[in-house]
Amino acid sequence: MTIARKIEKTIETSSWIRKMFEAGARLKAEHGADNVFDFSLGNPNLEPPEAFQNALLQAASDRTPGLHGYMPNAGYPHVRAAVAESVSAYQGRAVTADDIIMTCGAAGGLNIVCKAVLNPGEEVLVPAPYFVEYGAYADNHGGVLKTVPTGAGFSLDLAALAAGITEKTRMVWINSPNNPTGAVYTREELAGLGELLREKSKELDRTIYLVSDEPYTRIVFDGTEVPPVFQCYAESIVVTSHSKDLSLAGERIGYVTVNPDAQYRNQLVGAMTLANRILGFVNAPAMIQRVLPELQGASVDVGAYKRKRDLFVEGLKSAGYEFDSPRGTFYLFVKSPVKDDVEFVQMLQEELILAVPGSGFGGPGYFRLAFCVEDRAITASMPGFARAMTRARG
Repeated sequence: MTIARKIEKTIETSSWIRKMFEAGARLKAEHGADNVFDFSLGNPNLEPPEAFQNALLQAASDRTPGLHGYMPNAGYPHVRAAVAESVSAYQGRAVTADDIIMTCGAAGGLNIVCKAVLNPGEEVLVPAPYFVEYGAYADNHGGVLKTVPTGAGFSLDLAALAAGITEKTRMVWINSPNNPTGAVYTREELAGLGELLREKSKELDRTIYLVSDEPYTRIVFDGTEVPPVFQCYAESIVVTSHSKDLSLAGERIGYVTVNPDAQYRNQLVGAMTLANRILGFVNAPAMIQRVLPELQGASVDVGAYKRKRDLFVEGLKSAGYEFDSPRGTFYLFVKSPVKDDVEFVQMLQEELILAVPGSGFGGPGYFRLAFCVEDRAITASMPGFARAMTRARG
């Protein structure tokens, strides 16, 4: 044994993902990258907005002493103040710099939340389908991921959530707009969830936190509203990043905001700030933090993603595929025409199309397509999708 048993088991259970990537590399080597249509990764293909380039150049040219040294573990105070002003406007609550912890992306944010809140064996309740790494984040800190089904159109099923809450539940995690489904929870759904968590917290005599993972908040279409969670439930924490709305996935910059109305606000912020340090993040990257005050409200061209979504929706509907058109994100979650979604993803590979089985997201019977790609890849892949559907129908 050369590696930890837990990691060895994780590698084994995620082998289908590894095999998919290996198959993609093989197909691209055999047929040429332009002839393989890779919809497997949610890696933004739009460049950051011009405002980012300008702010980055300005930050890089600043030679003020000490700019590349250590800072408070929660991040630069002036950066947190700028972020807090933006968050206050969206959430409809008076958020201050003291409610913000700058993090290494949303993944870093979710991990410091887990480190700060979870006791061994406590549960994180998540509606399925869900982002594939949530289970690992909870397990990193002794927690247990527990899933509940969603309703029609992948809406919140409050009855299922109520049934899933036990004396071990410490947090409920939601992701809206949702990866992989593209669903966006309504104001009514969130209000109902807030009321449920207030009742259950009182009944069980323990605080159940609502954690909202929101990196896609600005990637929405057709006038869709992403309601603020702070107005629905006091014991709430928002985790987000600029990986998607500014196309800065590789820069690893995000933040956690604690609801200023939370009963243990100061303890939560203090615990997460400590977790930022002791988990080895120490602080979010200094250079990218310094550009953020100039970028509040900025975004990539969401219209470009809408165009890509519409191309995919029109082409797949014409080929007979069934799915709900996503209201946000840059994913389609499509019903597999055969029962085994992994089998159908393999059929798509034979057409040089790379997709991700829904089973990996707790959504068997579906597959995910990321449309953050060149338009040509979408249109050129349609004959292959049509052939795969014809084969599936037998």
